[in-house]
Amino acid sequence: MKTKNLLILLTFVLCSLAATAQVQFNAKVSKKKLGINERLRVDFEMNQDGDNFNPPSFEGFRVVGGPNQSISNSWINGKRSFSKTYSYFLAPQTRGKLTIAQATIEIEGQTYKTLPVEVQVTAAVEVPKDGSNADYVASENVHLVAEVSNAQPYLNEAITVTYKLYVSHDVSITSQWREIDTPKYADFWSQNIDNQNNFKVYEGKYKGEDYRYVILRTTVLYPQKTGELDIEPLTLDVPIDVQGNRRDFFGRRIMERVNKTISAGKRTINVKPLPLEGKPDGFNGAVGNFDFKVSTNKTALNANESLQLDVTVSGKGNLKLFKTPDVKLPNTLEVYEPERIEKVRTSTGGMQGTVTDAYTIVPQFKGSYPINPITFSFFDPKTETYKSITSDEIVIEVENGPITAAQNNATHQPNKQVVLSKDNFKYLMLEANLQPITKNNFFKSPLFWTLLGGPFLLIPLFILAGKKRKARLNDVEGNKLRRANKLAKKYLSEAKRNLSNPEAFYEALERALHNYLKAKLNIETSEMEKSLISKMLMERQVEASVVDGFINLLTSCEFARYASSSKASAQQDYNKAVAVISNIDKQIQ
Repeated sequence: MKTKNLLILLTFVLCSLAATAQVQFNAKVSKKKLGINERLRVDFEMNQDGDNFNPPSFEGFRVVGGPNQSISNSWINGKRSFSKTYSYFLAPQTRGKLTIAQATIEIEGQTYKTLPVEVQVTAAVEVPKDGSNADYVASENVHLVAEVSNAQPYLNEAITVTYKLYVSHDVSITSQWREIDTPKYADFWSQNIDNQNNFKVYEGKYKGEDYRYVILRTTVLYPQKTGELDIEPLTLDVPIDVQGNRRDFFGRRIMERVNKTISAGKRTINVKPLPLEGKPDGFNGAVGNFDFKVSTNKTALNANESLQLDVTVSGKGNLKLFKTPDVKLPNTLEVYEPERIEKVRTSTGGMQGTVTDAYTIVPQFKGSYPINPITFSFFDPKTETYKSITSDEIVIEVENGPITAAQNNATHQPNKQVVLSKDNFKYLMLEANLQPITKNNFFKSPLFWTLLGGPFLLIPLFILAGKKRKARLNDVEGNKLRRANKLAKKYLSEAKRNLSNPEAFYEALERALHNYLKAKLNIETSEMEKSLISKMLMERQVEASVVDGFINLLTSCEFARYASSSKASAQQDYNKAVAVISNIDKQIQ
């Protein structure tokens, strides 16, 4: 019996402790740094109803509003959610570090206290920031940050720029943000790695405060110039939900939607030149950590057969930005232009994979042909030294075939006599059947006068054609537009030929669309921002639906850089491109 009572008592104590552990009573401030002419909002929140709420004395502050009480009580999936908040609006009376002391509340006979909160009060600001203003709260609780992996890279060394969107727990983002200004990355080779379809929310710190954040994009950059280079800011239009001052029937604050334009800010990096000390003669700009290999698919063959010689560089670095070493072969080997084979993927760490120059070689004569060793040099930024790799010598044996003149002379016997046969001349015609040529009087004939006067008659035509040609050559803008129009047709045709290869298709389609814009709107590539393109097309009386279709095509091309697309999608986008360009040609004025 005593054991049973003991178990009941123990269960009751454990339940009481569990209930007690679930009680939360916290103090939150709208900001931890403010000017002396600004206001501060303090919220005391609890997740269970209590009695005898006792606020702190607010020493160093003057209470200008409150207490305002709000209660939220809801049931979700059979679970009760309760929240009760006491809010105060305070005006600081002095500068320096001020402490908001503990508040107390009684819940089920137990007294709970908040933790003290420190606030830094500075000199007066030019424009007081109202902590109850939704625009200000939104701007203070959402931040876009560009984190650069290395601010002092070497020339052609990979760096990554990671764009993070930080959101505090006091606001929320329930709608998709919109990109309004994209960095152009002048003087960089760039590759975007977007995460628009696979966002993951992380917990982190922003200026010492608890925040949630998502990684919007990671961009890999390879600087192409030395010195100070600027990375332009990424700018977004973000819809932010903020607790407003109005309340609903149950006393809960009504959320307000605020659209804010936020920017990651410009970043500057200092690109170091590659050192001159120890630089090999054959260095061609390779920066990273690589392996090098020269190989052939066969070393023994007959004349007029072909073999393949592969010059391969593999590893991690700027693989697409340098040329592999040239191959020097004997003149008696027929060598064709190499085929470039790239198997390179770009991740957050930069480019990695292999690049190969594949040479097709056809020997013409019998003999042995050595391929001398080839040296490949690169700069390793981790060790800050140059390294060189030399291939082995390769000997190609041509076993059957004609011999060269030199070989023939070497084997020629000097006393050998040459005997001619009468059949050697049987193909020569010994009896000619000649016919006399009838003499015509060309002088003063119609043909004579035509040939004499024709050039004089053509002189005015040449003068007129020359003037037109000169005017056409002097028409710089016209030539630029005609060239752009020609390129647009060329790349659109190239895109059609590459429908089975979505990556090449979208690359050609994007070039076609850009050149089409150059021809129609007379703008440069650096000016091709989507907002500017939309504005200029609308000004030229193009319908909004057609403009949206054109912008969507540009977006599809950009998205295809970092996400694979199907052949069906490529065909649909090609049909859209033909229709949109046709509609713009009809409507543009």
